[in-house]
Amino acid sequence: MINRRQFLGRVAALGGSYALSACGGSSDFGTGDTATAKAAAKAAAASANGTTIPPANSIIDNQGAVWTLVGGSVYKDGVKANNNYNVSMVLWYGGGVYHQGTGGQFYGWNGTTWIACNDPRLGGTSADGTTIPSATYIIDKLGNVWTVVNGVIYRNKNTVGNTYNVSLLLWYGGKIWHRGTGGQFYVFTDAGTWLPCNDPRIVSAATAGTFYGINGHYDYRYTPDQIVSIMKSMGCSTYRVGCIDDPVSLGAVVALAKAFQAAGLTLFVLVNFGIHESSGVMFSSESAAYNRTRAGAATVAAALAPWGVTMYECGNELTRESEIILDPTNAGSKAVDFNNANWPIMRGAMRGMIDGVKSVQPTAKCGVNFCVADVGASDALWDGMQPDGTGGYPKVRWDMTTWHNYEVYGDIFNVGTDGAGPGFDLPSYCKARYGVPFLITEWNTGPESTQAYRANYISTQFANYYRARKTKNIQSVMYYVLDSGDMTYGLMIDGAPVTQPYNAFTAFVAGNPDV
Repeated sequence: MINRRQFLGRVAALGGSYALSACGGSSDFGTGDTATAKAAAKAAAASANGTTIPPANSIIDNQGAVWTLVGGSVYKDGVKANNNYNVSMVLWYGGGVYHQGTGGQFYGWNGTTWIACNDPRLGGTSADGTTIPSATYIIDKLGNVWTVVNGVIYRNKNTVGNTYNVSLLLWYGGKIWHRGTGGQFYVFTDAGTWLPCNDPRIVSAATAGTFYGINGHYDYRYTPDQIVSIMKSMGCSTYRVGCIDDPVSLGAVVALAKAFQAAGLTLFVLVNFGIHESSGVMFSSESAAYNRTRAGAATVAAALAPWGVTMYECGNELTRESEIILDPTNAGSKAVDFNNANWPIMRGAMRGMIDGVKSVQPTAKCGVNFCVADVGASDALWDGMQPDGTGGYPKVRWDMTTWHNYEVYGDIFNVGTDGAGPGFDLPSYCKARYGVPFLITEWNTGPESTQAYRANYISTQFANYYRARKTKNIQSVMYYVLDSGDMTYGLMIDGAPVTQPYNAFTAFVAGNPDV
């Protein structure tokens, strides 16, 4: 395993439409009861909420300003309110003044100018699970208004891709989904495309017995028997450890596998090849990456198969290698976030590891891990696409979707997209898209956190993950790490518990059985 990298989220202004309250108008300022009385009098004289011109002749706002519509333009106290024309209606709603042009677009007054927005009477973001039918529209987190007319999907009155015969439009988990009359579901991506999937609302429970996991390293000073004893005392069932085909790391992991098989515990092995040769130079081609990792993974599987290892993770955070992610501050929700030229090297390495394991153990379960909101990468790999949108390349298919979820990445059930924008439910998305179990193979807060903060984070995150295991097919969550050699991540140092996080971890496991 590699050292943790910090993901630096960018906060960008969100697009879309937002209703702005009116704040213009002259005011009388005074002190004490006189000013209060004047303000109250003006508010009492304001027009009724929902008043429109027409049919009304004027609107009075909370500051006592009089709004009128003359010759298609909006006036405030007899003066044209900034640049506006071809206005068909003025609306007083929720303490704000709005107008609608003849083309149907609404604008809200912000005190100095008009800002494009939705009709404020539509409300805010639709409730999770809203469908058309029975609703007539859906509003997403960016304020976009979605409708279906004659089986075609519209967003803000414009068609969205090539859709037809749509029988259902769904807002679920922060994403827009639709179903055709043939029953196939599709999800709308950040890249503006519709991808095939299953109904995201389908409840899927994970198989019990492997939920509580923890990470370790092959070069710990603990003996295999000591690790088994620690695992049992903590109530953990699954131990993630990495190796390649060298005698040192593989020999250590084989010894662990023997001890784990005898103890009835699960060893989850990270086949830790990457996109670089042993010299540190990136592989020269997809085939070179494939051939090397396939041979190495086959050696690893051949050594471990006799000792009951059946679960492998093929590569560690490869989408976050500097040669792959164009900008490490991107969340990875679009394929264009990744390097098109180097993409085949990563794809070859992943394919090689999976095929190498399967050549020895055809029934073994293989996963590929991702970080942050890397669905742009996972979708492209799954569908055999390049970041530039071209297709027809080898598909990478896995038996388990594995993800890393450090606190800095955000809440995995509402993880931010590029620009740290509105989040979405990533496990639900993956469940619908790939149809395989979901594993969180590394999770923790940051190394700078206090032990009290870390303890609380462990309890809180465990509760979130535990609730989802019976609905979102979350098979295992593997805390990083058992022993980091210091107070940054680990639950113990040289066998001595780091009291607060260790107690929080073991208390939750003891009180919430994996059944």
